[in-house]
Amino acid sequence: MILSQASLGTGPSITYVHGFTQTKESWIPVVEQLAQDFSHCLLDAPGHGSSHDGQRSLQQAGDDVAESMPTGVLVGYSMGARIALHTALQHPEKVTALVLISGTAGIDNEDERSARRSSDEALAQRISDIGVESFIAEWLSNPMFSGLSTELADIPHRRINTATGLGDSLQCAGTGTQKPLWNQLGQITIPVLLIAGESDQKFVNNARRMNDLLPNSEFHIMNGVGHTCHLEDISQFRNILQNWLSGLKRDH
Repeated sequence: MILSQASLGTGPSITYVHGFTQTKESWIPVVEQLAQDFSHCLLDAPGHGSSHDGQRSLQQAGDDVAESMPTGVLVGYSMGARIALHTALQHPEKVTALVLISGTAGIDNEDERSARRSSDEALAQRISDIGVESFIAEWLSNPMFSGLSTELADIPHRRINTATGLGDSLQCAGTGTQKPLWNQLGQITIPVLLIAGESDQKFVNNARRMNDLLPNSEFHIMNGVGHTCHLEDISQFRNILQNWLSGLKRDH
């Protein structure tokens, strides 16, 4: 499935996949601060924005991203990081380098995975019951988003999402559906940049563990930020990403 997309700039390609309830527009404040000598391809993940079909597993979403992106660097945040990881594993010919922000390679424990699936199903029902606008307000009141400003939360674009699209995304591609990929990370030989916010300890731990298993990775903990680290401190994120991208150029 070709995903809805927008492009900014010209040059080598970087593709971006957002988190749950966001849309491709959530990346605009970030890419506006990045060097303009790149072509930035912003994708709506399945079930979000104008990519209306949310009935896509993580494997299918990984295929969708590969089908929709130009060959180049792939950046994913949270849900987008989980999708991007599948893309890199399933389509190594498309992804030249990978950036995972607040990501995970999955929940190891089968009981915990099952509990997460149940929780995501309940959340999908909640969206259906109270509607997208109320759910977005409820979702963003979660402590993991406490560092995210209202402006950069981009609530107007999140409200464009549908209850069906978001519910399908949770039930088909939520963390509970993810087959753990820890033992496959050694297959990813391209450069990988892992980023997590220092106050988001769970995802700092996930990134540290991924860093230990990836053959060619670099790990940065961003200071003073949480789960939405790239939006909570865009300039700090920009510096980390641009330094890493410059290193890739030098290595070639």
